[in-house]
Amino acid sequence: MNNIIFNRIYNNSLFIFLAAFAFTQSACKKDATERAPVITSVRNYAASPADTLVNSITTGQWVVLIGHNLKDAVQISFNGIPATINSVMFSDTSATVQIPDVIPFPSVPAEELNTIRYVTRQGVTTFTFNIAAPPPTITSISNENANQGDSVYIYGLNLFFIEEITFAGTPVTKYSTAGDGTAIRFVLPALTRSGPVVVTTKSGTVSTAFNVNDVTSGMLCNFDDINTLNWGTGTDNSSVNFPGNKGTYAVLSNGILPAGDGNWWDWQRSINTNDVQWVPADSLSLPMDAYGLKFEISVADTWTGTSIYVIKGYAFDYLARYEPWQGTNGTISPYTTKGWRTVTIPLNMFRTNEGKGTAAANLSALLGSSGMGSVNIQTKNFSSSPSASGLKAAIDNIRVVKIR
Repeated sequence: MNNIIFNRIYNNSLFIFLAAFAFTQSACKKDATERAPVITSVRNYAASPADTLVNSITTGQWVVLIGHNLKDAVQISFNGIPATINSVMFSDTSATVQIPDVIPFPSVPAEELNTIRYVTRQGVTTFTFNIAAPPPTITSISNENANQGDSVYIYGLNLFFIEEITFAGTPVTKYSTAGDGTAIRFVLPALTRSGPVVVTTKSGTVSTAFNVNDVTSGMLCNFDDINTLNWGTGTDNSSVNFPGNKGTYAVLSNGILPAGDGNWWDWQRSINTNDVQWVPADSLSLPMDAYGLKFEISVADTWTGTSIYVIKGYAFDYLARYEPWQGTNGTISPYTTKGWRTVTIPLNMFRTNEGKGTAAANLSALLGSSGMGSVNIQTKNFSSSPSASGLKAAIDNIRVVKIR
């Protein structure tokens, strides 16, 4: 009799326990489901009335994801590419985020195309949404005045799904592209004239605001038929010392420099021209970044520590540095050009405080009311330690042209 009573009590207790456990598990699952992120729509990130719902987004665009349980995001991906997360811009019902600048559309798996994947500590959701490949952009050309047979790179974004490329009006039919759409490489064909670089893709067309294969437009000094060099260094035309040259060039040269050495007036430490017209006087009202100072440079031996900087008219109030060995976050990488390379310095990069401060308010503040003055390209060791190496660099085709 006692065994019967015990079994009944045990079985009843077990039933109650299992029922409670099942209820608890169901409640936990329901709670987890309710706390998982949900995306319901996407808005443009802009001031009202431009903050409207959108039905298509593209790379680099800022958007606001609308939904529920969006706090505490640990990852947000667009087409499988993670975006940078700023937790300050999140709430339970919205998340402001920038779509990655680079999405390698041709290599995105089919199941990840047109998807936003949102991960929090409580769960994951995938939202299907149209993510369009934008038109191409060009940020730079490795050598704007290259020779036939040279390898040339076009750098930019969304350089894929290419339909046509022309370089100074000449079609480029053989090329290779970076998988992420940031570069195109080709061997330069024979050119017959000057002209822009034009790239056409399935998403649109981009054309440079400046011409390539051009040693005339905006030219301030090419050391040949336009030679405004006044003093500071000598010139050379040797194809042995700096192969791939086009005529005469100037040479900057110094050994290892002591800490803070800025003796730019020493022989071969500077290029100083006569007064030249940087920007036409009637264009001084244009934005600061509309124009850029350009030149070609060739550095055969590794270069670290010596800074090349540019000023106008011996005035050190605004200065632009060129330090290709200086990486992000203070990293240093010895630099060589492996041939000639084009350097572009937008005029808004001329800054106070030895090139680290603020830009001029406008072109007139930087260049004066006439837009004229000498070009001064000089060298210095800005560091508190001796430079890691010396510098020997050839410079050619100093010019100021519209870049946008």
